[in-house]
Amino acid sequence: MSAAPVVVLVGPMGVGKSTVGQLLAERLGVGYRDTDDDIVAEQGRTIAEIFVDEGEPVFRAIEKQAVHRALATYDGVLALGGGSILDADTRALLAGQRVLYLSMDVEEAVKRTGLNAARPLLAVNPRKQWRELMEARRHLYEEVATAVVATDGRTPEEVTQAALDALELKDA
Repeated sequence: MSAAPVVVLVGPMGVGKSTVGQLLAERLGVGYRDTDDDIVAEQGRTIAEIFVDEGEPVFRAIEKQAVHRALATYDGVLALGGGSILDADTRALLAGQRVLYLSMDVEEAVKRTGLNAARPLLAVNPRKQWRELMEARRHLYEEVATAVVATDGRTPEEVTQAALDALELKDA
């Protein structure tokens, strides 16, 4: 019998999936897992290093395997990497799940991430690249989402409460 996550978090880099995911897991009395952490542990190097050494297509293939494995076996709160929804098979697997899309605008992204070079997809013109990434991905996040919670100007605790309300989940 396969497990299914209680909640799957999707959204752009820096939106707070890790912070909110850990708070949600605490409130729901379940574990927390991030597929980016799974990839780093499995590969023994950072995501930025994988991008630089092998390129985005290789990273996306590794990411797809990590996400599919976690979706099939994990029953806590699961956060996915920002680009994982680019894969059609992944989006299909998310169809039957409770998926929370955490959103933010570009100004909030600048504040939170500083749009720094450690983010391999934002190395050249971070603001412009972030906008372009979101234009390419927003509809995919919305497609897989059961609920959407804007994070702009909210504390992690406020976002967590909004997420519980939006998903109609009760604290443990």
